[in-house]
Amino acid sequence: MLKFVLIISFYSALCSAVPTNPIISKVEPGLRYQYAQDSDGNNHLVDLWMSINDLSEAARFFPEVSNVYHLFTRSNPTRSQPLLLNNVNMLQESNFDGSRRTIVLIHGWMNSGTSDFNMALIPVLLAAENVNVIVVDWSSGANSLNYRIVNWNSVTSGEAVAKFINFVNQWTGSNLSQYHIIGHGVGGHKAGVVGRNLNGQIGYITGLNPALIGWVNNIDRLSPSDSLYTEVIHTNYLTGYVEELGHVDFYPNGGISMPGCDSNECDHARSFFYFAESVTSGGFTGRECLNYYAAVLRMCDFLSGRLQMGGLTPKYGKTGVYYLETNGARPFSQG
Repeated sequence: MLKFVLIISFYSALCSAVPTNPIISKVEPGLRYQYAQDSDGNNHLVDLWMSINDLSEAARFFPEVSNVYHLFTRSNPTRSQPLLLNNVNMLQESNFDGSRRTIVLIHGWMNSGTSDFNMALIPVLLAAENVNVIVVDWSSGANSLNYRIVNWNSVTSGEAVAKFINFVNQWTGSNLSQYHIIGHGVGGHKAGVVGRNLNGQIGYITGLNPALIGWVNNIDRLSPSDSLYTEVIHTNYLTGYVEELGHVDFYPNGGISMPGCDSNECDHARSFFYFAESVTSGGFTGRECLNYYAAVLRMCDFLSGRLQMGGLTPKYGKTGVYYLETNGARPFSQG
């Protein structure tokens, strides 16, 4: 009897010593808990270590079903037409025109289809050109306080967006070179995931202050090869990835903090406000820098290259890092 009790006690102690939610990976080097800021400027203390329970949570996200695509055109500039993957009737009854260019907007963490990012860009894009604008609402995967799961969801959701684009092209005759994908924050990296899953044949990707935390060692982060031309606008080093990510990387005001802003959230949002103004005005002339260190330090007077930031026309064949200065209020461009 004593032997039986000892055996039971041994196994009880062994079971209690095994973690109920074991850690399977560390998302980032350094501290396990760090503050991250969502696209609305709210700070959250996030856990950057991946656990078994995280995988269970991620498995409950089905982006092929939950992603909703909202189509805006000049025929319906304020009221969207929802589209769904593999729903041919919805697509054929919509105003989507396969002969036109298509701009896909991808929001970031704790945002949705009605985020400021989308509201700032939709009217500007439609005014500038007769295009299809598709807003990707992946809020069911983006609105978790579990930040590492949002990063994970951005990858699977990006894969679903790529399938959606293939579906649209199959039924409308569009081709990948007609697409321009614009992503903000986590959405900037997700734009790269979409392009990567379409063999880098998307015509143009714009990353607007792509997210930093969780992406330093992440193989799924945005890269130049994700599209035929990839451009990145860096506006805050705490919320955004400061190193080069595209064929061309712009660093307004050094990419650290923006004139007229008093918060990281304001800096983060400046990326899409600058891009919106670039579409309407064509301003923002960047000066070529040796590398991103020079851009951050604002030491870019030694090279003669000049390049316009943003806009709707991809700058095929252009590469490099560029610095420019902005005004503290609209118009932000200094020319």
